[in-house]
Order: sequence, then C-alpha cells, then structure tokens
Amino acid sequence: MNPRILLVIVSCVLSVLTGLVLSRGGAVADAARARPLIGLSMDTLKEERWQKDRDLFVQKAAELGADVEVLSANSNDTRQLADVEALITRKVDALVIIPHDAAAMAKAVNLAHQAGIPVLSYDRLITGCDLDLYITFDNVKVGELQASFLAGRIPAGGKLRLLRIYGSKTDNNAKLFKQGQDNVLQPLIAAGKVEVLHEDWADDWKPENAKKITNAAITQHGPKFDAILASNDGTAGGAIQALTEEGIAGRVLVTGQDADLAACQRLVQGTQTMTVYKPLHVLCSQAAEIAVKLATRRPVIARDSTPNGHTDVPSVFLPIHAVTKDNLRDTVVKDGFRSEQDVFGR
Repeated sequence: MNPRILLVIVSCVLSVLTGLVLSRGGAVADAARARPLIGLSMDTLKEERWQKDRDLFVQKAAELGADVEVLSANSNDTRQLADVEALITRKVDALVIIPHDAAAMAKAVNLAHQAGIPVLSYDRLITGCDLDLYITFDNVKVGELQASFLAGRIPAGGKLRLLRIYGSKTDNNAKLFKQGQDNVLQPLIAAGKVEVLHEDWADDWKPENAKKITNAAITQHGPKFDAILASNDGTAGGAIQALTEEGIAGRVLVTGQDADLAACQRLVQGTQTMTVYKPLHVLCSQAAEIAVKLATRRPVIARDSTPNGHTDVPSVFLPIHAVTKDNLRDTVVKDGFRSEQDVFGR
C-alpha cells in the first residue's frame, strides 16, 4: 500500500503538498435540483448483505442532504452497464458502483468520466480504468483471517484436510480473498500440515453452486475432510446444506464472512465455525460521506492506494473482525448489527 496521503480533488487539477491529486470535471447539475443526486449501481440485491448496504447508504446520504437513485443489475453485466448509462442520462452528480464484473465496469467508468461524473468503486474494485476512488475492507486481510482461523486448529502432529470454495471469478474481491488465504496456507501446505482435497470457484457467489462443489468433494473423497474454507457466508450456507444432507454438519469446520443473520445463527447452532464481521454501518457511512463530497466537488483524503491494472487508485480501507460463537455478543450484537433476539432466539 502507498503510505502517502492521497488527496482526491474532483473540481480541478491541483498539486497539494505530498498528496496524489486526482481531478475530474463535474457533471452539469440540473438547475432545478436542490440536493445533490448520487447514482448507486449495484450488482445484486438478492443477498441480505447488499439490501442492508443499500438501506444504510441511502439513509446516510439523506442525512447529509443528498438523494440516491438505486439500480440493481441482478448480476448481469449488460444490464449494469445500461443502468450506469441511465444514471448518466439522469445527470447524477456522482456515481457509486458495486461491480458484478470488475473488468466489464471499466467501460462504465469511462462513460461517466466522459460526462464529467466522478466514480467511487464500492467494496469491489473496478479494474483497468482511471478510477477516482475505492472504498472497501482489507480483502486480503479477510482471507488471512479465515485461513489463520483454520491454521490454529491443525491437530498436533497431524494435518488439516481442506475443501476450498472460492467466490465468483468475476469479482476481484474473490481473488483478493484467495490471495490472503494463500498467504497463510501455502507454507502449511508445503510443510505437509494442510492438504487441499478439493477446490473450485462458486459462480456468482451462489449458495447452490457451493453446495454442488461440496457434493462433488464428498463424492470424490467421501466425508473425509476436516474443514471447508468458504469465502463468504452464502457459500458457507450452501456447503453446510450438503454437510447436513450427509449427516456431518457440525463436525466439519466452516468459515465465512459478512456476518449474515443466517450465518450468525449457524454459529450459535454449531454448524458454522467462524465468519468475518465487516462493520457495514462504517462502510456505508463513509462511502456516503465520500460520495456526497464527490458530488459537491469537495476534496476527499485517502491514505492508501490499490493498483487496478491501469493506475494506483486512491483507497480507503476499513477494519474487520473474526467472529465465532464466543465473541458474537461482543462484536456483531454489541455494534447493533444483529439483535440478541434474532441471533440467539431469546
């Protein structure tokens, strides 16, 4: 990561101290518009996590005096590009994109820039373009937390037999999660302490695809693995469904991330072992604040950068937490992300 402070100025080209300055012209706002309008282009709203992102983002933007127009592409690249074009036609003052395909949305960024609209890539990096800003959790760290959790449960003098379920190949984050997992696992694999029996990518992060991967592993190896390194809670849920049908749910370690309600309940039940809690209220709040600043052509300070294959994108990284049944109350419930009643049923 670039340790320099990256100062993002959207209204004009300036040189500011040691910061990296990024410039964009502004879209011509509707003369009759009293409040900034932000376009939010989402990959999907099928998962609970993304519904919560939308609601928190819209709420915070409203508190800051901005309106948000939300469009969801249902995990379709053609539709998402059309959504962005529609938002550009609406003359939004800033665009926030959660890409389905990291590379495909580069065209969307270029179209927005041609119209003078700055673009914030939300949680997932858009690659191959001159992107204005990126806000996310440290996704490599997410993978490291997942793998480190399992590494700490390698039996003394033995090995951990592992099934790995990656996310969607079209999502750059899935590759970053894998990178973090590999950082921890590769030395253990080389030392003979971890054996990967089966691995595959779950298209579009669908739980049913994760279930198929787990079923294939069971067919090929039998129920002889100790852990499933699932990259998110949705794929963990699909894997656990296969384990349940096999009668071994709760006897196999299963990771995840997002602290979905169903996953938190599975932690309590003992069928899922850990998740990674990414405080969405922090992500949504800071993303909304940045989007409003971009929309009103005010400077945004980003202290890190991320290479996207075209440029080093000014980036804002947020903290994450490993969560098990033991610290559910001290993290997810304490933050108000999930209620005691919803998680524990009392």
